[in-house]
Amino acid sequence: MKILRAALLLLLGSASLAHAAPARVVGLGGPVTEIVYALGAGDRLVGADASSIYPPAAQQLPKVGYYRSFSIEGVASLKPDLVLASDQSGPPQALEQLRKLGSPVVLLPSDPSLEALDQRIMGVARALEIEARGAALVRRIHAELKALPANGSKPRVLLVSSHTGKLQGAGGDTAAAAMLQLIGATNVLASQQGYKPLSAEAAVALRPDVIVTSTLSVESSGSVEAFLAQPGLGATPAAKGRRVVVMEDLLLLGFGPRLPEALRQLQAGIAAKAGGAR
Repeated sequence: MKILRAALLLLLGSASLAHAAPARVVGLGGPVTEIVYALGAGDRLVGADASSIYPPAAQQLPKVGYYRSFSIEGVASLKPDLVLASDQSGPPQALEQLRKLGSPVVLLPSDPSLEALDQRIMGVARALEIEARGAALVRRIHAELKALPANGSKPRVLLVSSHTGKLQGAGGDTAAAAMLQLIGATNVLASQQGYKPLSAEAAVALRPDVIVTSTLSVESSGSVEAFLAQPGLGATPAAKGRRVVVMEDLLLLGFGPRLPEALRQLQAGIAAKAGGAR
């Protein structure tokens, strides 16, 4: 009987190990990594890509390059039992190579929409075997979104990025456009698709009430003053009136679990600055 009991315990122990939840996880894509932390599973992360800048703990993780061109060797050296990746991670052959090396890879949708956000959260939660936490996070986000105040006006907003050293305006089919739409603001570049270089003439003709940009874009210029003095912005009334809203990059454009907070900050910032345009 003792031998039978011992054999049974050994069998159960082996089954438990075979189905153990992933314990060594690498995140590819800032929003993906942020979701892991939001689900209370940050202690499972052993590495992340360079865009994983929030929360502060993510900045302390070993980095494996940028998620669109990550280092296969860097990821493999961390011996992950799961790689959670934005569907924009790559190149595709790099992801396939990780699979061949024995690392399961779960791709998550990157679209800037509420539906895709729900899918990202639940995809991460399922992969980590904490679906109940994922469902709870989704419910909380939707409840907070419903509580956002309605926007009575439709300020004209120009959202620009220059962290690469080149000034670019955000048109349709971008996270920036989706954010402006959710708060009821008017994207002055709505007729444009994606990010495109912004000329001084075009910026002046757009007549934005407010300029929105990210922290890294301002830091690349050295200061808010230097950022607003760029040829593509300096001649606009918004720049002359210092009507600019600056937000943390991942908060502004990540479409992650802090979406309600991002929309509250964006809405309040634009409303405060737009009031000075009248």
